[in-house]
Amino acid sequence: MAVLWLDEISAGDLEKVGGKGASLGELTGAGLPVPPGFVVTAGTYRSFIEEAEIDEELFEVVDVDVDDSSALATAADRAQELILETPFPEDLREEILDSYHQVGNGEAFVAVRSSATAEDLPDASFAGQQETFLNVTEEALLDRVRECWASLFTQRAIYYRQEQGFDHSAVNIAVVVQQMVDAEKSGVMFTSHPSTGDPTMIIEAAWGLGEAVVSGAVSPDNYVVPREEDDIDVTVAEKKVMHEKDEETGETVEREVPEDRRNARVLSDDEIGKLVELGERVEDHYDTPQDVEWAIVGDDVYMLQSRPITTIDEGGSGGEAPDASGAVDAAKGVTDGSGSVQAASGGDGGSSGGSSGDVIVDGLGSSPGTVSGAAQIVTKLDDLDKVKEGDIIVTEMTMPDMVPAMKRASGIITDEGGMTSHAAIVSRELGVPAIVGTTNATTVLEDGQVVTLDGDKGAVLEGQEVEPDEETEPVEEVRPQSPVKPMTATEVKVNVSIPEAAERAAATGADGVGLLRTEHMILSLNQTPAKFIAENGEDAYIQELVQGIRGVADEFYPRPVRVRTLDAPTDEFRQLEGGEDEPKEHNPMLGYRGIRRSLDRPGVFAHELEAFRRLYEMGYDNVEIMFPLVNDAEDIYQAKRLMEEAGIDPEKRKWGAMIETPASALSVEGMAEAGIDFASFGTNDLTQYTLAVDRNNEHVADRFDELHPSILKLIGNVIETCREHDVDTSICGQAGSKPEMVQFLVDEGVSSISANIDAVRDVQHEVKRTEQKLLLDSVR
Repeated sequence: MAVLWLDEISAGDLEKVGGKGASLGELTGAGLPVPPGFVVTAGTYRSFIEEAEIDEELFEVVDVDVDDSSALATAADRAQELILETPFPEDLREEILDSYHQVGNGEAFVAVRSSATAEDLPDASFAGQQETFLNVTEEALLDRVRECWASLFTQRAIYYRQEQGFDHSAVNIAVVVQQMVDAEKSGVMFTSHPSTGDPTMIIEAAWGLGEAVVSGAVSPDNYVVPREEDDIDVTVAEKKVMHEKDEETGETVEREVPEDRRNARVLSDDEIGKLVELGERVEDHYDTPQDVEWAIVGDDVYMLQSRPITTIDEGGSGGEAPDASGAVDAAKGVTDGSGSVQAASGGDGGSSGGSSGDVIVDGLGSSPGTVSGAAQIVTKLDDLDKVKEGDIIVTEMTMPDMVPAMKRASGIITDEGGMTSHAAIVSRELGVPAIVGTTNATTVLEDGQVVTLDGDKGAVLEGQEVEPDEETEPVEEVRPQSPVKPMTATEVKVNVSIPEAAERAAATGADGVGLLRTEHMILSLNQTPAKFIAENGEDAYIQELVQGIRGVADEFYPRPVRVRTLDAPTDEFRQLEGGEDEPKEHNPMLGYRGIRRSLDRPGVFAHELEAFRRLYEMGYDNVEIMFPLVNDAEDIYQAKRLMEEAGIDPEKRKWGAMIETPASALSVEGMAEAGIDFASFGTNDLTQYTLAVDRNNEHVADRFDELHPSILKLIGNVIETCREHDVDTSICGQAGSKPEMVQFLVDEGVSSISANIDAVRDVQHEVKRTEQKLLLDSVR
């Protein structure tokens, strides 16, 4: 038989019906409230491709080098074409349609959901990789089943399977066809804490269909229910949008939540009690903690899915890092963000207490932590070979191609640079203590000299003042330790400068990436774009960008990743091979960089846009484009035209502009009318251009103040204007990690705040405190 009904299926039928189908059958058999339906079996998919004699070509086509973006795209297109253009055998068509007629008397709207045979297993989650279609009727049913089969061969699915070592021919796919629940409210429930396994239930709830919660389109209410206590910790979020069925078309649409329900609590205590009871039943049935999707219609509660929680650490010290599929905690952002910054590398928790040696060099403490090690003076790239694990790099300034050595080092010290220099930013992201702007470290310190670096106080002390501690992992240092992520209406995202920091950034539980810089990917090639393209070809350059961005997009999927196009000043390009033709500018920070360079060199810029187009084609719909150093609407119109010429639909993709100059802050209304989806404050540049302070000049560092009244006035005006035009606002500059700025931004109504990796936890709590104060003040 091509079809099995849910009440005929149990957990032992995994190979026949996939993880989702087996789970729903098991739940149905256990008497739990599951909407009725059936499964088009995995064997049916296999028979379909074998009887049509497309199986051999199918698996041959997808046997490609997945790091070759062009080859991967071609393979995915051909594989899906083979399935979508193969007609259904008549007997199969009749069996599926006959089964559909038995669901809801043949007039039902159904959900058509992929169920891969390796999906939802404890050690291999493909969640979110295959298709799901909601509110499907008889007319579209067969096409949707075939599209589910074809989704086994999207670029992202092919890439992920190959990276995880799965044989393409060994993975089959079933399709669940289940009566739709026209949910009034829905969400997810973890029957035990997803990191520690503690007996604490965590429920997230929003209005309408659950897709809005699972996809991250809405910030849901959060209910924490300790099963051994009566206390329920309730955090009510502002729920701006909801997904529901359009009564005229039957399609699932996104609509704004009515004003009277936006800040209203979704679940009553009675409904929470029903969910807890169901959660205990399903956890008892499986004898393991479960991740449950649920929906409520009237007084009825339905279970839509249940799978094991894959992130509980058996040692009880926190969960595993989110995987590339964005499963469980990554997809839903349940891991929290609280606690203090830990020692960055073999240190003492960031405290310099106990250091009693003489200070021999000092500067700006730019990345926290205290470490001891042998200094290695690096004056040229060849010197990087001598940097061993645990050494301290001492150099004039760091460059992108130093990143591998910086990952080996226990600390970084530079002569030049400020708090937003390459050394400062990358060190913070890697979790390596650092001091910048010492002016003389490379001349005062000697090769092999043992020193202690205090990244909090900005001091280098003579000798070893810190004993090597048990080695800690940078990823684990930022992983939240407290039970629940503070649920906030204001999203808290994270800044990422280099793809190598993606895993550490994702472990923070941030709501996405507010800034991913492309210039570090490009500068690490050690050649200017023109030189690299001349020697390696356009496709090689595009693939470098695709691979760098994809690595971060995978870690965060489906959470959004906002990628800034190239913004490197000419002095950085001039140090690269091929940089001799770069203009020599008196002040490169005010010169040929950002969108002005991109618009002036549309041929090179087109390669960046082609990288975005390929990523969208591969299924990375969480990638957003951000243009830097924009001055006015004219810049936006030109960039928009080039996007369209590159094959990117500005109406379909999310894109926006950096607000980094007073001109852009004063011109934001025109940019909103030009079609931007978001405006993001780059406070580092906005501050230096407004106050006339070079942010990388240690001589005027004390005058660099992002909280200056003039800066706050510009920011406040932009937020107000953007709210009037339904444009999101965010901040991705250094100041987003400061409590005072967080309080100001939340008061003004900013949409999101993007913080440094080591500050995400604290910013989440600061945002929650500020939002709660605003709510209290409004009712007092």
